[in-house]
Amino acid sequence: MQPDAHDRTPPCFYSAAAGVYTSTYSPLSLPSDPSLSLVPHLFACLPLHHFPALVDAATGANVSCAGLRRLVSSLAAGLRRRFHIRRGSLVLLLLPNSITFPVAFLAVLAAGGVAITMNPSSAPAEIAAQLRATGPSLVLASPDSAAKLTPFAAPVIVLVPDSFDLSADQHQFASFHELLDSTVAEMPTPAVGQDDAAAILYSSGTGGRTKGVVLTHRNLIAMVELFVRFEASQYTRSARDNVYLAALPMFHVYGLSLFTVGLLSLGSTVVVMKRFDVGDAVRAIDKYKVTHLPVVPPIMSALVKAKAPLHSLVQVSSGAAPLSVKLIHDFLHIFPHVDVIQGYGMTESTAVGTRGFNTCNHKKYASVGLLAPNMHAKIVHLDSGSCLPPGYCGELWLQGPAIMKGYLNDTDACTRNDGWLQTGDIAYFDSDGYLFIVGRLKDTIKYKGFQIAPADLEAVLIQHPEIADVAVASGEDEEAGEIPVAFVVRKSGSALSCMHVMEYVAKQVAPYKRVRKVVFLEAIPRSVAGKVLRRLLKESLDDARDCRPKL
Repeated sequence: MQPDAHDRTPPCFYSAAAGVYTSTYSPLSLPSDPSLSLVPHLFACLPLHHFPALVDAATGANVSCAGLRRLVSSLAAGLRRRFHIRRGSLVLLLLPNSITFPVAFLAVLAAGGVAITMNPSSAPAEIAAQLRATGPSLVLASPDSAAKLTPFAAPVIVLVPDSFDLSADQHQFASFHELLDSTVAEMPTPAVGQDDAAAILYSSGTGGRTKGVVLTHRNLIAMVELFVRFEASQYTRSARDNVYLAALPMFHVYGLSLFTVGLLSLGSTVVVMKRFDVGDAVRAIDKYKVTHLPVVPPIMSALVKAKAPLHSLVQVSSGAAPLSVKLIHDFLHIFPHVDVIQGYGMTESTAVGTRGFNTCNHKKYASVGLLAPNMHAKIVHLDSGSCLPPGYCGELWLQGPAIMKGYLNDTDACTRNDGWLQTGDIAYFDSDGYLFIVGRLKDTIKYKGFQIAPADLEAVLIQHPEIADVAVASGEDEEAGEIPVAFVVRKSGSALSCMHVMEYVAKQVAPYKRVRKVVFLEAIPRSVAGKVLRRLLKESLDDARDCRPKL
């Protein structure tokens, strides 16, 4: 992209001298008290009514706004009393979507601890690796996840996944019941503040192995204000009248920011699905009169194919991966009454980046929207490092109060660039300040909105006794967006098959990380420095014989 004229006056949101883009929205005031932590800030906003805050889509079990405050206080007190969770204590959450998840997450933070979230479908080897890497003081798990835990020094508490019914005298939940001390009325006051770590979420960053993203209470407070509450303020409809369907995973930053934290401050109702199924989702939307549905592209695609009426739906918001223009048009053709917006954010930016707001005269569906308040950006030339004006493509850099503290064991990741986060995404701003994502520098594969680091799969594959060399890259897929493709060099004399390779990986990784296609090569293309030339691998896919599992 190039602007129409090189000598035109720069728009007001772009400083040519500094090379910096500023949000077109007025800055928002954020809490200045350094001793403030997320939960007190969140509950200061939480309405004190008895309307449902969280509803289990399958059973109808629910937690009211008033009940949420009581449960978080009780569980936080129990964590401090029994397990001595204090400032800086690490607690691993190995939980699927449930009405229990937000309570557990907020209780860990209220006790002063740091919550580590992980995909509960992870393989036992992956869970064991994360336990070794972080050494948590406690693990909060679902019954299914607890069964995958190997003996570990930290105690494990099994949580009731879909209710807080303490009358059920089940032995496996006894320890969880003991933590919920109903006599506790006040929230604990641990000595944590805005600059303290609050959560560690895992992301593949700008390439390489998966990294632990350290988010502070300040980051999460900024997310609540600059993403969730700011977005709600842009509409005339009362937030308390909104019903959201939580079909996205809560361990992921997108689901966490909305369903576990931000929306609770508005008094909106969150209907929780354990996992997405299009039939179950359609029934839940109809039963609970869902108005808002945050999605990733594969969920939108599934709804298009289902062609259900979805009369109550007001808005669909998409993130985590780009929407195609065709999918947007197909969706709007079937659901013309629904507002569609896209947004951009990363784990490293606590889901804060941009958000699209469409008006009657200004619909830019292909854009991920305008910079959020208080956020700044640069578009950096890939070779020279110079900053580029509107209309030019380069790497997107972000700066603002939601940018992470750093990576686990590398907290200087952002300070090395004066607080700027290099996103690894190729993008440009248009003359109105709308951001368009063009591609990615990083090698990360986005399968149905989930990020997969090629190096993680390569580390598994290279251990196979019949594999001499391997590289993993992305392949395009209409339904999933991208799929992991393994390029394998077999050892001499090996008769290793595609299915054998895929089954080998499937036994060791979470389902979404499974290799979906295998291509056998004589050699992996590499640069002089030994770096895998993934571009050449992707080009070779057109000529490769398709080999996919039936999963």
